[in-house]
Amino acid sequence: MGTELVVLALSEFDEAGPRVRDLFIEWDRRFSRFRADSELSQVNAAAGKTVLVSEAFARVIRRALDAAAASDGLFDPTLATQLVDIGYDASFTELPLDRPGALAHAHPVGAWREIALDDVASTIRLPAGVGLDLGGIAKGMAVDAAIALLDSLGIRPAAVSAGGDLAVLGTPPGLDAWAIELSEVAGEPQLGVVAGALATSTVARRRWRVAGTERHHIIDPRTNVSAESGLRSVSVVADDCARAEVAAKVALILGPLDGRRFLAARGLTGVLQGDDGRVETTGGWAATPTMRVTIPAPSVASAT
Repeated sequence: MGTELVVLALSEFDEAGPRVRDLFIEWDRRFSRFRADSELSQVNAAAGKTVLVSEAFARVIRRALDAAAASDGLFDPTLATQLVDIGYDASFTELPLDRPGALAHAHPVGAWREIALDDVASTIRLPAGVGLDLGGIAKGMAVDAAIALLDSLGIRPAAVSAGGDLAVLGTPPGLDAWAIELSEVAGEPQLGVVAGALATSTVARRRWRVAGTERHHIIDPRTNVSAESGLRSVSVVADDCARAEVAAKVALILGPLDGRRFLAARGLTGVLQGDDGRVETTGGWAATPTMRVTIPAPSVASAT
């Protein structure tokens, strides 16, 4: 998934570390856009046809489609072609940081609405010419799956972090929270996470230039190019990592005012940092350098 994986466990680490690593290797094999043999690549290659998929793949697609509907399409899992158009056509470790111009193509808005997913039969049909990119939500769901795996093994307390997506299980002995430093935010404030997950979406990383124009990997589906919302990063705390990941990305695309409103309307705790370094918060995020957050029970009413 092109990310650094960190596993913290105070007991049975010899089992926890390898089991989580193997889980992420399997998720990468299934959901990587940059592997020709991945299930995702095979589904994309079959766009326009109905194909059988694994139950795991169908679950991720259902979560992605629910998130797209709940965000009115601002989270869009059908942006693979748009990412290629702006030059993100290889894993970032292999991506040229300065390259000649790429053609801009017109793409239909809201193609995710035309995806036919049969959850019972585990089949899917993408519209012809449409490709899936599940990087963010698949990574968040992988973190959630890793935490669930450790919980099933009785390994706690534990924490799993993958490139800005983090979830915790239990609390360290003698402490009432995990101390998490928000390195993407000016001043690196510290957050005390008691339960649940934290995700950060940022345009400060994964940047390159195309024909002299700087690009990044977060696409605004309304424009089909890299988002220019005035926000540098958004961090969100939620009951699970996938929800935090989606909410952080949508808020970043919306910008300072509308992004804050989006999070507040869903009762989500978040911090939004503008391009100018200014920090806005919502959902009770403390103005002090440290705070303690207890994640509420999951909300059935909201998919993001």
